Amino acid sequence: MEPNYGLKVHEADNVATVFANGIQAGDAVVIRDKRGREEEMIALDAIPYGHKIAIQPIQENEPIVKYGEKLGFASTIIARGAHVHVHNLESARGRGDL
Repeated sequence: MEPNYGLKVHEADNVATVFANGIQAGDAVVIRDKRGREEEMIALDAIPYGHKIAIQPIQENEPIVKYGEKLGFASTIIARGAHVHVHNLESARGRGDL
């Protein structure tokens, strides 16, 4: 069976983008970075293709970083391996107060 892959683009990233269909809770995901390093982790949730997976624990109000850029902030504690999306991410885009 083909491994489930995720990509960490920047060293500062605390999430990776999943490039596999049908990832379910308990599935192994191989996170690869731009240097070719790989680390296996277990998905805690179902994660759709193109969505984010937490590659380290993220505390409430901590920035969510992808491509080295802050996308928003964790609205709750996010465990390593969890799906990161609108249910636990408050976007910083389009806000005039930041």
